[in-house]
Amino acid sequence: MRRYTTVLFDLDGTLIDSIGLILRSFHHTFAAHGLPPQTDAVHLAGVGTPLREQFVPWAADEAALEAMIATYRAHNIAHHDAEVRAYPGVVAAVRALAAGGVRLGVVTSKNRVGTRRGLVAAGLEDAIEVRVCADDVTRPKPHREPVDRAVALLGAEPEATLFVGDSVHDMHAGRSAGVGTGAALWGPFAREDLAPSAPAHWLAEPRDVVRLVLGD
Repeated sequence: MRRYTTVLFDLDGTLIDSIGLILRSFHHTFAAHGLPPQTDAVHLAGVGTPLREQFVPWAADEAALEAMIATYRAHNIAHHDAEVRAYPGVVAAVRALAAGGVRLGVVTSKNRVGTRRGLVAAGLEDAIEVRVCADDVTRPKPHREPVDRAVALLGAEPEATLFVGDSVHDMHAGRSAGVGTGAALWGPFAREDLAPSAPAHWLAEPRDVVRLVLGD
């Protein structure tokens, strides 16, 4: 009997290598709105949570917040398709899981339009059965709601579900939802960054997900 029959993936930093573009979009937005520049580490800390939440501390009011989000998205979209790709080994791993009968979903804090664009850029749009995006929940990661929703949509059991992500927000959401958690070390964060969130599994490369789930 397989331990996991369902696998959920985060998107940015897990399936797609979009972190460089995300950071450049933040820096562009801060400059465009006359805000003091921040380090990459400051912006990285919020990756995995909704864009709105990341900009709230810097916005004077709702109008300023909406303007910052619009600036970020315009810059990100303008460069997205030329810069975003799947991480090496991700497509093969996802295809192997699907071929093995594993149910697959994406749980992301990106909106649905951006999620589709990312999956298309990675060549994985057809492989993911369920997508739970920022638009679909009221309490995003690190709350458990997005993971719970994906599990329910797939008709899965939490104990037979693995959530693979690159951030502490993913690990906290997965642990709260009672699913297995796998830390993707091919993303932007090192093991020492993720250790406090106590992942159930450490995954050095995408192929490790296949080995864990299919015993391959």
